[in-house]
Amino acid sequence: MRLDWVPALDRPDLLAEPTRSALQALDDASQVDVSAVEVAEIDPSLADTAALVAASGLDLADMANCIVIDGARGGQERVCAALVLGTTRADVNKVIRKRLDVRKCSFMSMDEAVSRTGMQHGGITPIGVPSTWPVLVDSRVVERAMIVIGSGVRRSKLRLPGRLAAHLHGVEVIEGLALAV
Repeated sequence: MRLDWVPALDRPDLLAEPTRSALQALDDASQVDVSAVEVAEIDPSLADTAALVAASGLDLADMANCIVIDGARGGQERVCAALVLGTTRADVNKVIRKRLDVRKCSFMSMDEAVSRTGMQHGGITPIGVPSTWPVLVDSRVVERAMIVIGSGVRRSKLRLPGRLAAHLHGVEVIEGLALAV
């Protein structure tokens, strides 16, 4: 299967509203060269990283997954999004827990993550998550020439230079955020 990549803002119909709004805000503020962010339509059944890699031949090392983590301290919720390569897994119980400064944290439930991001399961992306959430990015992500991430919907994916991930809203690049699998 071949993916046809086009500038993301040329196809707003392939983006979740929060993703489109965040990309437009970045473009308006000239913070990131959003012309380098591309979108491709996919079969929604291929939204899962492994399924897309198997069907398209994309390199798993170029796939980056966004997860939503929550915890609490002193009755106050602490939430973040994390972006890690498909060849790694986020170190939730050590690195992310310490960054959130909580005793215990876990993956946010799918229904809650979908509701709070305004994005679809299998399409959640760091581009457009709530602005109060830090976006933790594993340093290996920004080292990749290109990464493929969610678009906020299951029927498309975004492709962008890995280095651009470091310039998205709320991003903190963290060495060792993820562990090799």
